[in-house]
Amino acid sequence: MKKALLIVDVQNDYFPDGKCRLHKPEEALNTIKGLLKSFREQNLPAIYVQHVSTMQADFFIPNTEGVQIHKDIKPLDTEAVIVKHYPNSFYETDLHNELMKNEVTELVVCGMMTHMCIDTTVRAAKEYGYKVTLISDGCAAKALEWNGVRIPADTVQDVFMASLNRKFADVITSVEPL
Repeated sequence: MKKALLIVDVQNDYFPDGKCRLHKPEEALNTIKGLLKSFREQNLPAIYVQHVSTMQADFFIPNTEGVQIHKDIKPLDTEAVIVKHYPNSFYETDLHNELMKNEVTELVVCGMMTHMCIDTTVRAAKEYGYKVTLISDGCAAKALEWNGVRIPADTVQDVFMASLNRKFADVITSVEPL
């Protein structure tokens, strides 16, 4: 089994001064930096997914600073960047082909937003037959509202991790062995 790190949507708009700030994105970024360093040292592929809005949107607008991948994890020239326009990183992208080309069968997933693109991508990866490990502290969410009730970001994060665990991915923290 060949393993790859899949970094989803770690883009400037999710950080302070961005157009869609998440809860504690810096903490997730620090975890991702450590994962990226480890994968590079092991000469394992790191594949980035970058969301670019195609319709009227509030963030990830083309040709803005907000759409750029965070500078702390800037892709190397040898690392693939898959552009997507929907929450599912596989939908209408070359991600599956890129993974097959690299003979990847196992994905270690991290990134943003837990309750949107991470959730959708993890479920799709499972449908494609990949073994998925989701790094919980390498993901970030935001507070949501439903039926007039505010759901704190930590609760959103925990609910999505619990719903993905065992059925779609092995959900672990970055301190647990991969």
